[in-house]
Amino acid sequence: MKREIPPWLKLSVEVQRALEAGGAVVALETAVVTHGLPYPQNLELAQQMEAEVRACGATPATIGVVAGTAWVGVPPAGLETLAKDKGLDKLSARDVGAAVASGRSGGTTVAGTLLLAQRAGIRLFATGGIGGVHREANFDISADLQQLAVTPLIVVCAGAKAILDLPATLEVLETYGVPVIGYQTDEFPAFYSRSSGLPVSARADSPQQVCQIARAHWQAGMPGGLVAAQPPPESAALPRERVEAAIQSALRRCQEQGVRGQAVTPFLLREVSALTAGDSLQANLALLLNNARLAAQIALAMAAPE
Repeated sequence: MKREIPPWLKLSVEVQRALEAGGAVVALETAVVTHGLPYPQNLELAQQMEAEVRACGATPATIGVVAGTAWVGVPPAGLETLAKDKGLDKLSARDVGAAVASGRSGGTTVAGTLLLAQRAGIRLFATGGIGGVHREANFDISADLQQLAVTPLIVVCAGAKAILDLPATLEVLETYGVPVIGYQTDEFPAFYSRSSGLPVSARADSPQQVCQIARAHWQAGMPGGLVAAQPPPESAALPRERVEAAIQSALRRCQEQGVRGQAVTPFLLREVSALTAGDSLQANLALLLNNARLAAQIALAMAAPE
């Protein structure tokens, strides 16, 4: 049955052709472009992630909203707009409708990207780290987790962002019925660090095994997604103790400056980057490209005949 696409949701020609042919497509977010990095580093990262996906033989589908149009496969001019313009919206799932209706532009978070990728019929999504439960306010739970619970995509990441409460985040994922697959690991990665000491709910050692778990999960009637968490590359990973010291300092500054809501995560990530002399940023960039490669490999396995 043909998937109904609303008129404000546009698929690039490349993405549409790949989906119609049953090809491997990988969704990519744009909040990292609008709120994660300065220009031109943000644009270069987006282009590099697309290039990594293509190099593996899959089709990248960078998702964002440009002047009220939600794009699955943001065109080059739109990506330039998201990278250069100041004061753009950070769009979670709840924010997409308002941005479209008001003709605004913004970068989609994990939740926003999941929403639009699912509408387009995509099953794979690569990001850096998912959102989760905040440390200083356990009632503050990222919409990423709820969206994962109802959206049937595989999300490739390096775990949840290290600034979060990782044990509580895993508990919420368990409550929501979201499997956490460790890719070639039995531990949940800690974003900048390869180990958190926390167990995953399943392990897969190949893209094909990830696909097998996902298919069985959906065939069992589960409506939501799966997290495929792989550690950051060893060459870029940071010691957990060093990261934790920087996070504690960043949290104190966040409280002192009264940062709230959607501004918290970008603020903390910038602070941690400054406190680690940019090493955490380099780890972030490396894991993003690493995740794009793995997502493309899983997408190819998913598109292969069973």
